[in-house]
Amino acid sequence: MEKINRITGKAVPMRRSNVDTDQIIPAVFLKRVTKTGFDDALFSSWRQDPDFILNRPEYANPKVLVVGHDFGTGSSREHAVWALRDYGFRVVIGSRFGEIFRGNAGKQGLLVGVLAEDEVERLWEAIEASPGIEAEVSLEDRTISIGELTFEFQIDDYTRWRLMEGLDDIALTLRDEDAITRFERKRPSWMPKTLPALDDTQPGTLAGDLIEMSGGTRA
Repeated sequence: MEKINRITGKAVPMRRSNVDTDQIIPAVFLKRVTKTGFDDALFSSWRQDPDFILNRPEYANPKVLVVGHDFGTGSSREHAVWALRDYGFRVVIGSRFGEIFRGNAGKQGLLVGVLAEDEVERLWEAIEASPGIEAEVSLEDRTISIGELTFEFQIDDYTRWRLMEGLDDIALTLRDEDAITRFERKRPSWMPKTLPALDDTQPGTLAGDLIEMSGGTRA
């Protein structure tokens, strides 16, 4: 996950509230088995409308999305964050978010900042007055600037730290790899443990034999 400190890019005003995760990415796209390539799925139903905000050429290649209250509510799906990131968004600013969505965003490298509703309204007005205008977002200072406007957004200290350090869940765990290794070495041998990964390329291994029995092919 890339580190985030300062992001500058085109801002998009989405004057919609109560946008749930099914509207962000419809459930039909959840059947995919990859974690990337969801840019076509983002707001796919709404993008059928030629007048939808993301279909307007002046808002092409954006990085900052300014949304209405209660964005990202509904069912938990990391795909909503993946779709936003794959489309190019690095920042989402609004007055209130679904808690699970906000948690998923912080783990996947998407900055979610909270402003007061009147501040969101002023950002919308500034963007609409100059379509294609860029926003400058400083995670270090917790500010967003568009034109002559600058507002301080809210983000909890822990999520801010993770984003600035570029730490997803795996990277966060690997920071303690040495301590985990020391713990495992001291752990009594009679206690349950995780076995090493099975090698299905060698004859006589359990994994390889099971594959043969099922009629499969070794890797």
